[in-house]
Amino acid sequence: MLSKRIRELRFSLGLNQMQFGQALNVTKQTISNWENDNIQPSVEMLIKIVNTYSVSANITAVP
Repeated sequence: MLSKRIRELRFSLGLNQMQFGQALNVTKQTISNWENDNIQPSVEMLIKIVNTYSVSANITAVP
């Protein structure tokens, strides 16, 4: 679910993976791995995404 939300955020901002990653100081490959659910961003990186793009970190539990 997080991978989908990251991709949706990037698309809504009209950014490619490289542009999105540059603002977060990570590589295009890192963004790709997040979006393909290969790896998860750290809590610190989630906070950076929230602060950089002024979005909510609202997380809903999934049964």
